[in-house]
Amino acid sequence: MFNRLFGKPKQETNALTTLDKLNETLEMLEKKEKVLLKKAAAEVEKAKEFTRGKNKRAAIQCLKRKRLYEQQIEQLGNFQLRIHDQMIMLEGAKATTETVDALRTGAAAMKAMQKATNIDDVDKTMDEINEQTENMKQIQEALSTPIGAAADFDEDELEAELEELEGAELEEQLLQPATTAPAAPVQVPAGKKPVPQKRTAEEEELASLQAEMAL
Repeated sequence: MFNRLFGKPKQETNALTTLDKLNETLEMLEKKEKVLLKKAAAEVEKAKEFTRGKNKRAAIQCLKRKRLYEQQIEQLGNFQLRIHDQMIMLEGAKATTETVDALRTGAAAMKAMQKATNIDDVDKTMDEINEQTENMKQIQEALSTPIGAAADFDEDELEAELEELEGAELEEQLLQPATTAPAAPVQVPAGKKPVPQKRTAEEEELASLQAEMAL
């Protein structure tokens, strides 16, 4: 229904034009109302002057004209109220139409997206991904499989040989003699010179050789 009434661009333009026309009419009525209020006030002043001049008939005529102006003012007020009511309805209808159009656009976009990515395409894509993943696993397993002479080696025999090597290494470490601890330094009491140690023949020969090399 909203599409038939306000959905088309031409009809939306007509709604905007109508709102502008109603605004202009409302301004015109407000101006007329101000003019009539001034005229009614002027008739009251005239009636007061005639009353002071003891001209009762003329004063009554002024009050009659004032009443006529007041009736017109009341009528203009009703016109303005009707225009305000019409403007509110049009603005509400315009907002409703814009909302419906926005929802319609969103629904169309969603439909297009669902059409571009339907469930069958998603399932097909997932199957292709799973197939490619499985193929890659098979390729990796094939590349990691030993070939040639390495494929003939027995893993159990290699592990047994490794255990023998580890046992032989441990036995060799246990058979090595313990290293002698370094001699503790000789403490010399304060005020006494250390007594030089006698060197062996080998140490004498080594010292002599170092002296000759230094020359």
